[in-house]
Amino acid sequence: MTNQQSHPGAPDSGDDPTRREADLAALLERLLAGAPGRTQKDLATEAGISYPTLNAWMNRTRGTSRIDPEKLRAMVEVFRHWGVPTTPREFFEAAGRPIPGPSGDEREARLLKLYRQLPESRQRALLKDAEAMLQISRIT
Repeated sequence: MTNQQSHPGAPDSGDDPTRREADLAALLERLLAGAPGRTQKDLATEAGISYPTLNAWMNRTRGTSRIDPEKLRAMVEVFRHWGVPTTPREFFEAAGRPIPGPSGDEREARLLKLYRQLPESRQRALLKDAEAMLQISRIT
C-alpha cells in the first residue's frame, strides 16, 4: 500500500507514532482542534462527504489513497472558511496522494478549448491518455 494510512487487520498499525503524525486522520484531528465548536459532522456536511466515510477516515478503518481529489480540496476550503490555515499540499500528502499541479481557470479553459476542437475519436484517445497519466502518477 503506497499511502500512509493503516488498514484494518494490519499488525501494529495503530502503534506507529510516525504513521499517526503523518496520516489524514491525524491532520483532521489537529485541524478540528483548531476549529472550536466544529465537529466531524460539520466538516462532512460542509465538504459534501458522508459522515460515515469521514468517520472511517478519522478512525483509520478506511484507506485514503483513492479519495477523490475534489473531496480533499473541499475539506481544505471548509477549514479555511472556518479560519483554520491549511493547504491542499498538506491534505494530499496526509492522504498519501500525489500532489496535483496548480490548475487555474485559464489553463483549464485552454485545455477544454483544445479538447472541443478534436474529432470524437481523438477526444476518447486524449481521455485514455489522461487516465493513464493519472494512474502512473499514483504509482510513482
